[in-house]
Parts: sequence; structure tokens; C-alpha cells
Amino acid sequence: MSLLIVHCSCAADGSADRIARALVEEHLAACVSLLPGVRSTFRWQGKMHTDDEVLMLIKTTRERYPALASRLLELHPYELPEIIAVDVSAAHPPYAAWVEHEVGVS
Repeated sequence: MSLLIVHCSCAADGSADRIARALVEEHLAACVSLLPGVRSTFRWQGKMHTDDEVLMLIKTTRERYPALASRLLELHPYELPEIIAVDVSAAHPPYAAWVEHEVGVS
């Protein structure tokens, strides 16, 4: 199975909606689920930060990941966005087939 779920956090400023739409329209993702209400605490450039964010759960395939990651870097407002791909070890076969169809994998 070649399915991936890509985690990417984004500012809670509406940019996640724009990114999600672009990724689905460009067939880089079959679906992007937006989870608002994420609060991230991190150190950036030597300073502590706590920011409200939206977590994007992006459903794609291993084959489309390089293009998806490249496009995320173009669209994302952060200097260093979180882009973490997690392998899906099991999925409902019709759902997996739908994801593969939507991102153009036969």
C-alpha cells in the first residue's frame, strides 16, 4: 500500500484553507482534513513561542509525496513548515483505491 498521511501545521489565519484547496485541485491530495484549535509551543531562532495553529492531515500516496512536499513549500507561509509523512499500514481497500484514483495513481 502506498498511502501516506502528511501532517502539516499552519497559522490559524486562513492559509490552511487556501493550501488545502490548492492541493486537492492539483491532485496532489485526495483529501485534506483541517483540525483547528491546535496550540503549538516551540523554540524558534532561540525564542520560545506559543501559537494557535491548524493541523492539516493530508491524504496522498508515496508516489505523489515529492510533488506535494514541493508544492507545500511554495504555498506555506512559514519559513520552515512541518511536513511529516506517515505510512498507512492498513486502510479500507475502497478508500485506499479512491485516494489513489484522486491523486492519479493507477
